[in-house]
Amino acid sequence: MDSIDEIKKRVGTYAADYVAHGSTIGLGTGSTVYWLIQELGRRVKDGLDLAIVPTSKKTAALATSVGIRVTDLDEVGELPLTIDGADEIDPDGQLIKGGGGALLQEKIVASASARLIIIADSTKMVNLLGKAPLPVEVIPFGHRQVIQRIMTSGICKNAILRMKDNQPYITDHQHYILDCQYDRIDNPGSLNKMLHSIPGVVETGLFIDMTSEIIIAYPDRSIELTSFS
Repeated sequence: MDSIDEIKKRVGTYAADYVAHGSTIGLGTGSTVYWLIQELGRRVKDGLDLAIVPTSKKTAALATSVGIRVTDLDEVGELPLTIDGADEIDPDGQLIKGGGGALLQEKIVASASARLIIIADSTKMVNLLGKAPLPVEVIPFGHRQVIQRIMTSGICKNAILRMKDNQPYITDHQHYILDCQYDRIDNPGSLNKMLHSIPGVVETGLFIDMTSEIIIAYPDRSIELTSFS
């Protein structure tokens, strides 16, 4: 059986076959996409013509380091394809994303894409979303009031301000992240709307009806493809 890192490397390498010569695509953020970027960098050195719109500064830096050209979404408009990872995936292709802190830019890039392919190892598949914390991006001003409103409304069991080095974690766009805890999320679409109704919430890590395909790798070296219409 492969280790988790080996599984991620395998699905990341596999997904590189979906990238066409001469294309500009969106590239996500995270430990699985890391391996996709490594493989695409190798192919660029072998002659693949590729530009990417990154979903984070980290992805932009990694892509540049392996020779992939980085461009801006405003320069290219709609993208034919974005490939990204996920924290959780339910049977309908609904997602929790943003554990790495890039959910706002990830959602902007995904929404500008004709096709969103999610790559992951099999541990990310769940029957119901909610085991993993749900990231909610908020502006710093009044964030304690946002937490209070989330808690008093019963929207989540607990909302914890994400910290780094004893300071609030700051996103690429200078926002804070709340990690909202649930036992289960029965209606992701409804929850997404409720969270967006709170002033100060910028974006949530719920990706609803955005997934085109998922590519899942298993420890036995099998790969499963699922498409959503």
